[in-house]
Amino acid sequence: MTTSETVAAEAQGPPVLAPAERPRRRRDHRRPGPAVLLAFAVLFLAVLAAFAPGLLTSQSPTSGEVLNKLQPPSAQHWFGTDQLGRDVFARVVHGAGLSLRAPLIAVGIAFGVGSALGLVSGFLGGVVDAVIMRLTDVLLAVPSLLLSLAVVAALGFGITNVAVAVGIASVASFARITRAEALRVRTSPHVEAATVLGVRRLPVLWRHVLPHSIGPALVLSTLEFGSAILSVSALSFLGYGEPPPTPEWGKIVSEGRDYLATAWWVALLPSLVIAATVLSTNRISRWLDTRGALR
Repeated sequence: MTTSETVAAEAQGPPVLAPAERPRRRRDHRRPGPAVLLAFAVLFLAVLAAFAPGLLTSQSPTSGEVLNKLQPPSAQHWFGTDQLGRDVFARVVHGAGLSLRAPLIAVGIAFGVGSALGLVSGFLGGVVDAVIMRLTDVLLAVPSLLLSLAVVAALGFGITNVAVAVGIASVASFARITRAEALRVRTSPHVEAATVLGVRRLPVLWRHVLPHSIGPALVLSTLEFGSAILSVSALSFLGYGEPPPTPEWGKIVSEGRDYLATAWWVALLPSLVIAATVLSTNRISRWLDTRGALR
């Protein structure tokens, strides 16, 4: 390098390095995104319809005018009217009560029985574990809807029996996931220390194993709630629910299937409500699982 080039380089100063690219912010899964907020809004409206339907509609779900039958959606009838002139939106709103309470009962039965079986199986092991797991294998071998049909056929018609049938069909899923967590927690240091100190099995199970094993089952309950809505609606669609004119989501869809060509709104719009509710519960379940709030 010549003397002139050296002087010019010194005049320019040290070489300027390109600024380092700022690290991208990681997405915070603890904050609900727009999709999760929308799912919460849909679920809130569904719960509001189940427990306070009068806040959403003033129409009667069981009476209508025959002259207004099969009217398309309008400002007066948001979901149109059915073959008897009844307001479909009012029937969907009032039908949310049975269509959501029954899945809630079903998930409660599955959560309580399945979690108890899984905890006992994973904590005790041995013959108890083998017997309980073989029982869950039998339940998992039968399709859930077919098992629900068999149980409700044995118990009889009615929304309560439908809820019990769906709950029994979901017991195996809770038992397996709780057992896996109980097996993991059983080998943890604090549980082994309590066992070595002579603490009885029941207090160890209640105080140490249960609190650390129940989280995944709680997340699963939100997911199973959506599946229970589908199962209850399917059984209601097949005629195993309450007798008419009591509104239920599955029954409303069943009543409108004969009018798909001429009055599509009678079956399609209630079906969209069912789909939106199930998708919302599944989205919230995925968010809870990613967030790890219940673990």
